[in-house]
Amino acid sequence: MGERIGGEATFRSILIAGAGPVGLTAALELARRGFTPRIIDDGPGPTPVEESRALGVNARTLTLLSPSGVAERIVEAAQSIDCFRVRAGERTLFELDASQVKGRFSAIRGLAQGQTERLLLEALSTYGIVPEWQTAIVAGEIADFRKPEVTVRRPDGAMETVRPDILVGADGAHSVVRKALGAGFPGEALEAYFYLVDFRYSGQIDTHFGEVSIFDPGMIGRLPVASDVIRYISTLEDFESRIVHPATIAERLWASQFRIHFRHVEPMAKGNVFLAGDAAHIHSPAGARGMNLGIEDACWLAWLIAEGREQEYSALRIPAVKQVLKQTYGLTRLITMTNPLAIAMRNLIAPLVLRFGPARRVLLRSVAGYDTPKPPWIDWAE
Repeated sequence: MGERIGGEATFRSILIAGAGPVGLTAALELARRGFTPRIIDDGPGPTPVEESRALGVNARTLTLLSPSGVAERIVEAAQSIDCFRVRAGERTLFELDASQVKGRFSAIRGLAQGQTERLLLEALSTYGIVPEWQTAIVAGEIADFRKPEVTVRRPDGAMETVRPDILVGADGAHSVVRKALGAGFPGEALEAYFYLVDFRYSGQIDTHFGEVSIFDPGMIGRLPVASDVIRYISTLEDFESRIVHPATIAERLWASQFRIHFRHVEPMAKGNVFLAGDAAHIHSPAGARGMNLGIEDACWLAWLIAEGREQEYSALRIPAVKQVLKQTYGLTRLITMTNPLAIAMRNLIAPLVLRFGPARRVLLRSVAGYDTPKPPWIDWAE
């Protein structure tokens, strides 16, 4: 790929490890700027739609994916989430109208990660770029971060030495690229487990709202996945027995459990090796910021590479990452608290605070992802 920086043509090869939503976005944003990145992934293909952990696509992500045309396809495929409400028993603690956020898009929409990946793959294919599946970087140290050299294992087991000008690690929480950098991944894990399950219904259901039902202690969240599919996520092991189903169950699609970690690497780059998404930071799903924050990373990195400013990447992204981790940590602690007095105070104070416009706007901007720096290459208002 040729580009011009400071009037002189330069050619840079780019290797992206990881073909999830973050890696695919990085490849797409680079491709539409004239680069031809190589993207590899150790999996057999995109995430199965029925097993998608990430679900929410926020307004910031849609803004970022608009120039490539992917945003419009997501809007068409996704479930519009028009409002959010938090309930404690029969009482509604507060409710947010997602359409009240300023900008081209409502705050958030529901779409399975696997579907988002397929829309990104479709857009990327128009540039002639297809991920190399079952192809992975072999674990090992990178000797020179300015001139990275890695060994790649192909599907047939053959080994290949690759020396890209730029290496992007978008290969998840257990990132081989991060380990090759010798970077730590400090943070903590919450003691509590989270549980989730997706149900498909045979009757008509309302998919235009998200809801959190607070128990004493614990919670159950409800989010739309498709026109006939609802996801429930909970801190309670027996939560399935507490679900009030909106219609007749047609199928129990998928269930999983996981512990929540709050971790991030700093810096997010060394030399010409860059980390994005879960390879650089992981946190609670509260607020649906995980995949969206990673897509932000990818878009910022692609723009900086095109501008010849990629060495600014870590300094620009770390403040946003720390802010989101702090917010999601606070939200998670609010919904997982077990002290009866603390629970009572939360149920009393939260509705009072959120009666006021400023507090509601702050929360809504957070859900929309508009509380991180605005991308300078996007010229429309948010």
